[in-house]
Amino acid sequence: MFEEFKKFVLGGNVVDMAVGIVIGAAVGTVVSSLVEDIIMPPVGLLLGGVDFSNVFIVLKEGAQAAPYASLAAAKSAGAVTLNLGSFGNTLISFLIVSLAIFVVIKLVNRMRSGEADDDKPRREVELLSEIRDLLKQR
Repeated sequence: MFEEFKKFVLGGNVVDMAVGIVIGAAVGTVVSSLVEDIIMPPVGLLLGGVDFSNVFIVLKEGAQAAPYASLAAAKSAGAVTLNLGSFGNTLISFLIVSLAIFVVIKLVNRMRSGEADDDKPRREVELLSEIRDLLKQR
């Protein structure tokens, strides 16, 4: 049983999966920073200076009465909130990661199948094939 486990752990698929998980975690951190620090500030500025990280709805006030200046203030007061801005940031991060994974998988599948960028043979190849066929007929 130990040998079987050793074969499983040291097998290519497990090592590849572990590398993928580590790289995925790193990419997730970069994408989160991209969304929160690069994308959302200009979007918030265009929408009238909205800070999306502080867009929330108070469902139940905490020990200190509303209004709260920030999400952190609401949480420290013990308020129950719907964190719409945080959810929006997470949703955008998810879409960026999903798009990146889609592109990578599409490229890997294309390389595995050996297909070129376009499915039709180039015109030069068609002409050479016609010339070859004509020469065979003679």
